[in-house]
Amino acid sequence: MDRLLLTLLCFAFFALCLYGMWRGWRRKARAQSVLVPPFPAVPADPGEVLLETRGQYVSTTVSGHWQERIVTRGAGMRGPAVLRLYDDGVEVDRAGAPSFWIPRDSVVRVGTAKGMAGKVMGTESLLVVTWRLGDVELDTGLRGDDLSVYPQWIEQVKGGAQV
Repeated sequence: MDRLLLTLLCFAFFALCLYGMWRGWRRKARAQSVLVPPFPAVPADPGEVLLETRGQYVSTTVSGHWQERIVTRGAGMRGPAVLRLYDDGVEVDRAGAPSFWIPRDSVVRVGTAKGMAGKVMGTESLLVVTWRLGDVELDTGLRGDDLSVYPQWIEQVKGGAQV
């Protein structure tokens, strides 16, 4: 009987912890939805693909605060993604989550990083696009399957950056 009670108590504690994390995530999403405008939708006809790379969407964070993940509107979920560069912007096509558009004139800079929102590596293996959305500056990171294309991304996107 004591073992059953202890097992139920441990299960209840675990369930309470999960509930607390879920509530915290939702509270953070509500607070950010006021501060961060909705992400731009991908245009119906964005044009010709200039560059494409597949990989793992790591997250979008507040620029300069690599651990402050944006969780509102599904932006906080990691997953497989494809980054496509067009003349007018960058499409972030995420599997199982809404895709979004980074307008070319909103891009501040493109570079690499060692870590972002809980994903840390020993090398500069994240491709990070820093861009403006309203009054907020954001970093969007992708861990590409082929790291050798990063210099092409940096060079081609830099041409549209409004530094």
